[in-house]
Amino acid sequence: MAFRGPKVWLWRWRRNPLKRRADKVEAWLVLGAWLLTVLAGVLAGLTAARSVEHGLARERATWQPAVARVVGRAPGSPPAKTRASGGERVWAKVRWTVADGSAHTGQARVTPGSPAGSPVTVWTDPGGHLVTRPATASEAGLRATLIGGLVGLGAAAVPLVGGFLLRGRLERRRMDHWDAEWARLGPQWGRTTG
Repeated sequence: MAFRGPKVWLWRWRRNPLKRRADKVEAWLVLGAWLLTVLAGVLAGLTAARSVEHGLARERATWQPAVARVVGRAPGSPPAKTRASGGERVWAKVRWTVADGSAHTGQARVTPGSPAGSPVTVWTDPGGHLVTRPATASEAGLRATLIGGLVGLGAAAVPLVGGFLLRGRLERRRMDHWDAEWARLGPQWGRTTG
Protein backbone atom coordinates (compact mmCIF):
# COMPACT_ATOMS: atom_id res chain seq x y z
CA MET A 1 0.00 0.00 0.00
CA ALA A 2 1.29 3.41 -0.91
CA PHE A 3 1.90 6.12 1.68
CA ARG A 4 -1.02 8.50 1.55
CA GLY A 5 -0.08 11.22 4.05
CA PRO A 6 -2.50 13.33 6.04
CA LYS A 7 -6.09 13.56 4.84
CA VAL A 8 -6.96 16.88 3.19
CA TRP A 9 -10.61 17.80 2.78
CA LEU A 10 -11.87 18.37 -0.77
CA TRP A 11 -8.44 17.71 -2.23
CA ARG A 12 -9.99 16.41 -5.43
CA TRP A 13 -11.35 19.87 -6.27
CA ARG A 14 -8.30 21.94 -5.39
CA ARG A 15 -5.99 23.31 -8.05
CA ASN A 16 -2.93 21.21 -8.55
CA PRO A 17 -0.58 21.12 -11.55
CA LEU A 18 -0.10 17.38 -11.05
CA LYS A 19 -3.82 16.59 -11.18
CA ARG A 20 -4.70 14.44 -14.16
CA ARG A 21 -7.96 14.06 -16.04
CA ALA A 22 -8.48 10.68 -14.32
CA ASP A 23 -8.35 12.41 -10.93
CA LYS A 24 -11.13 14.78 -11.99
CA VAL A 25 -13.25 11.91 -13.29
CA GLU A 26 -12.75 10.02 -10.05
CA ALA A 27 -13.70 13.09 -8.00
CA TRP A 28 -17.00 13.49 -9.84
CA LEU A 29 -17.63 9.75 -9.71
CA VAL A 30 -17.22 9.68 -5.92
CA LEU A 31 -19.49 12.71 -5.50
CA GLY A 32 -22.13 11.23 -7.82
CA ALA A 33 -22.03 7.85 -6.08
CA TRP A 34 -22.54 9.46 -2.66
CA LEU A 35 -25.38 11.66 -3.90
CA LEU A 36 -27.10 8.72 -5.61
CA THR A 37 -26.62 6.60 -2.49
CA VAL A 38 -28.31 9.14 -0.25
CA LEU A 39 -31.04 9.98 -2.76
CA ALA A 40 -31.88 6.35 -3.60
CA GLY A 41 -31.87 5.30 0.05
CA VAL A 42 -34.10 8.14 1.23
CA LEU A 43 -36.58 7.95 -1.65
CA ALA A 44 -36.90 4.15 -1.58
CA GLY A 45 -37.20 4.08 2.21
CA LEU A 46 -39.89 6.78 2.32
CA THR A 47 -41.84 5.17 -0.53
CA ALA A 48 -41.75 1.74 1.10
CA ALA A 49 -42.71 3.11 4.52
CA ARG A 50 -45.62 5.08 3.06
CA SER A 51 -46.82 2.03 1.11
CA VAL A 52 -46.70 -0.25 4.17
CA GLU A 53 -48.46 2.31 6.33
CA HIS A 54 -51.25 2.82 3.76
CA GLY A 55 -51.71 -0.94 3.37
CA LEU A 56 -51.99 -1.47 7.11
CA ALA A 57 -54.41 1.47 7.43
CA ARG A 58 -56.56 -0.06 4.70
CA GLU A 59 -56.59 -3.36 6.62
CA ARG A 60 -57.63 -1.55 9.83
CA ALA A 61 -60.48 0.12 7.96
CA THR A 62 -61.82 -2.97 6.16
CA TRP A 63 -61.15 -5.90 8.50
CA GLN A 64 -63.88 -6.32 11.08
CA PRO A 65 -64.23 -8.40 14.25
CA ALA A 66 -66.91 -11.09 14.32
CA VAL A 67 -68.13 -13.42 17.04
CA ALA A 68 -67.58 -17.05 16.09
CA ARG A 69 -68.76 -20.16 17.93
CA VAL A 70 -66.62 -23.24 18.55
CA VAL A 71 -68.11 -26.12 16.48
CA GLY A 72 -66.90 -29.02 18.67
CA ARG A 73 -65.04 -29.33 21.95
CA ALA A 74 -61.55 -27.81 21.59
CA PRO A 75 -58.61 -30.17 22.19
CA GLY A 76 -56.77 -30.07 25.52
CA SER A 77 -57.98 -29.62 29.03
CA PRO A 78 -59.34 -26.34 30.37
CA PRO A 79 -56.76 -24.26 32.22
CA ALA A 80 -56.78 -24.51 36.01
CA LYS A 81 -58.31 -21.55 37.83
CA THR A 82 -55.06 -20.96 39.72
CA ARG A 83 -53.05 -20.52 36.50
CA ALA A 84 -53.31 -17.57 34.20
CA SER A 85 -55.12 -18.76 31.06
CA GLY A 86 -54.37 -15.81 28.78
CA GLY A 87 -51.45 -17.22 26.81
CA GLU A 88 -52.27 -20.84 26.02
CA ARG A 89 -54.33 -21.37 22.86
CA VAL A 90 -55.15 -24.33 20.59
CA TRP A 91 -56.60 -24.54 17.09
CA ALA A 92 -60.29 -25.44 16.81
CA LYS A 93 -62.99 -25.34 14.14
CA VAL A 94 -65.28 -22.30 14.47
CA ARG A 95 -68.37 -21.00 12.63
CA TRP A 96 -69.39 -17.37 12.14
CA THR A 97 -71.90 -15.33 10.17
CA VAL A 98 -70.95 -12.18 8.25
CA ALA A 99 -73.05 -9.05 7.62
CA ASP A 100 -74.68 -10.44 4.44
CA GLY A 101 -75.98 -13.43 6.46
CA SER A 102 -73.73 -16.11 4.92
CA ALA A 103 -72.20 -18.65 7.31
CA HIS A 104 -68.49 -19.49 7.21
CA THR A 105 -66.27 -22.03 8.99
CA GLY A 106 -62.55 -22.07 9.63
CA GLN A 107 -59.80 -22.68 12.16
CA ALA A 108 -59.15 -20.21 14.97
CA ARG A 109 -57.10 -20.15 18.17
CA VAL A 110 -59.26 -20.79 21.27
CA THR A 111 -58.77 -21.62 24.93
CA PRO A 112 -57.96 -25.35 25.41
CA GLY A 113 -60.99 -27.47 26.30
CA SER A 114 -63.53 -24.84 25.17
CA PRO A 115 -66.97 -26.52 24.89
CA ALA A 116 -68.99 -26.42 21.66
CA GLY A 117 -70.79 -23.12 21.24
CA SER A 118 -68.19 -21.08 23.15
CA PRO A 119 -67.83 -17.58 21.69
CA VAL A 120 -64.48 -16.43 20.31
CA THR A 121 -63.66 -13.17 18.52
CA VAL A 122 -62.23 -13.58 15.02
CA TRP A 123 -61.28 -10.99 12.39
CA THR A 124 -62.68 -11.16 8.85
CA ASP A 125 -62.03 -9.36 5.58
CA PRO A 126 -64.86 -7.84 3.49
CA GLY A 127 -65.45 -11.27 1.88
CA GLY A 128 -65.95 -12.89 5.28
CA HIS A 129 -62.69 -14.87 5.24
CA LEU A 130 -60.58 -15.22 8.38
CA VAL A 131 -57.63 -12.86 8.71
CA THR A 132 -55.26 -11.97 11.52
CA ARG A 133 -55.99 -9.06 13.85
CA PRO A 134 -55.00 -5.85 12.02
CA ALA A 135 -52.03 -3.90 13.28
CA THR A 136 -52.76 -0.94 15.53
CA ALA A 137 -51.68 2.53 14.41
CA SER A 138 -48.55 2.41 16.58
CA GLU A 139 -47.67 -1.13 15.39
CA ALA A 140 -48.20 0.00 11.79
CA GLY A 141 -45.91 2.99 12.33
CA LEU A 142 -43.16 0.80 13.77
CA ARG A 143 -43.55 -1.79 11.02
CA ALA A 144 -43.50 0.89 8.31
CA THR A 145 -40.40 2.50 9.82
CA LEU A 146 -38.51 -0.80 10.02
CA ILE A 147 -39.44 -1.91 6.52
CA GLY A 148 -38.73 1.55 5.09
CA GLY A 149 -35.32 1.56 6.77
CA LEU A 150 -34.42 -1.87 5.41
CA VAL A 151 -35.61 -1.02 1.90
CA GLY A 152 -33.72 2.29 2.06
CA LEU A 153 -30.51 0.55 3.09
CA GLY A 154 -30.91 -2.01 0.33
CA ALA A 155 -31.57 0.65 -2.29
CA ALA A 156 -28.66 2.77 -1.08
CA ALA A 157 -26.31 -0.20 -1.34
CA VAL A 158 -26.75 -0.43 -5.12
CA PRO A 159 -25.19 2.93 -6.14
CA LEU A 160 -22.67 2.71 -3.29
CA VAL A 161 -21.37 -0.68 -4.40
CA GLY A 162 -21.51 0.40 -8.05
CA GLY A 163 -19.44 3.48 -7.24
CA PHE A 164 -16.86 1.43 -5.33
CA LEU A 165 -16.58 -1.06 -8.21
CA LEU A 166 -16.19 1.71 -10.79
CA ARG A 167 -13.65 3.51 -8.63
CA GLY A 168 -11.69 0.27 -8.21
CA ARG A 169 -11.68 -0.17 -11.98
CA LEU A 170 -10.34 3.37 -12.42
CA GLU A 171 -7.67 2.65 -9.80
CA ARG A 172 -6.58 -0.52 -11.63
CA ARG A 173 -6.49 1.38 -14.90
CA ARG A 174 -4.33 4.09 -13.33
CA MET A 175 -1.95 1.46 -11.92
CA ASP A 176 -1.70 -0.18 -15.36
CA HIS A 177 -0.75 3.19 -16.87
CA TRP A 178 1.87 3.71 -14.16
CA ASP A 179 3.25 0.21 -14.80
CA ALA A 180 3.53 1.01 -18.52
CA GLU A 181 5.32 4.30 -17.76
CA TRP A 182 7.65 2.57 -15.33
CA ALA A 183 8.46 -0.12 -17.89
CA ARG A 184 9.36 2.62 -20.33
CA LEU A 185 11.31 4.88 -17.94
CA GLY A 186 12.55 2.38 -15.35
CA PRO A 187 15.58 1.17 -17.31
CA GLN A 188 16.77 4.78 -17.66
CA TRP A 189 16.55 5.37 -13.89
CA GLY A 190 20.10 4.20 -13.16
CA ARG A 191 21.74 6.16 -15.94
CA THR A 192 23.64 9.28 -15.13
CA THR A 193 24.26 12.14 -17.43
CA GLY A 194 27.71 13.21 -17.92
